Amino acid sequence: MKTPSRALLVTTLLCGTALTAPTATAAAATGDEDRLQYVALGDSFAAAPLVLPTDTANRKCLRSLADYPHVAAKALDADLTDVSCSGATADDFSTAQHAGTAPQYDALSADTDLVSITIGANDSALSGLTVSCLNALPKPLGKSCAKANTGGGTDRYGKAIDAWAPKFDVVLDTVRQRAPHAKVFVVGYGKYFRDGGCFPLQPYWGQDADYIQAKIDQVGGVLRSAAARHGAAFVDAKDLGTGHDSCAPAADRYIGGTVPTRDAAPLHPNAAGSRAYGLALADAVRADTSTQ
Repeated sequence: MKTPSRALLVTTLLCGTALTAPTATAAAATGDEDRLQYVALGDSFAAAPLVLPTDTANRKCLRSLADYPHVAAKALDADLTDVSCSGATADDFSTAQHAGTAPQYDALSADTDLVSITIGANDSALSGLTVSCLNALPKPLGKSCAKANTGGGTDRYGKAIDAWAPKFDVVLDTVRQRAPHAKVFVVGYGKYFRDGGCFPLQPYWGQDADYIQAKIDQVGGVLRSAAARHGAAFVDAKDLGTGHDSCAPAADRYIGGTVPTRDAAPLHPNAAGSRAYGLALADAVRADTSTQ
């Protein structure tokens, strides 16, 4: 399928009519400005740390040149500004995450046509959860992190996600203010564990693997609901990853296992996953355009 030109995407994706600003559209269709101006915001799910090749322009962010934003940009023939950064929270969109690293919002402008966002896992401390849930030994020699974090009828991580949820509404409002003409695509998190996990292949007891995935899904629900409220599109990486979780044979995984490799950081998208998510994002952009 031929990738739509920026002229067509801008007029249909953003405006919904080919009658808007015909002079500007005609001019855009004749030069380099024809390419979509795409900005990618997000954390390590977007940045894909350890997936080669590495973006050496900013080593602190552990960003790959084969992460899902780069895959989508290539598929759409878009001009990409990828400011995703491993470890990012929503606060790092407005403040510098590292010395010499600009706030991610700074990449947005009135010229931005397309924005993708994945954020929320670090805001909810889910990286710490995955570490605390590790169990090298079978029951009853360890302890369940699910039990520890839901004792007394209170879901510690569930509460953290609920507390963070309003901040994502602020993120989407701010993106709209800074990139008023852009179409926004929120990319959710993937399928990390199948039901019941796969102990000892991945060292998480079944109830704990289910708890981790449930909290990832809860963040995904926040992203989906907020996207709907703000007129953004949602790309579901979880369903895409069914059968490709960290329990799958290594050749079939979209999410790396707990042992780091050159192809993926632990429990992060690998090269195959980044490609699948990027192509899904590109397909979503095209589908959104075709329905305008």
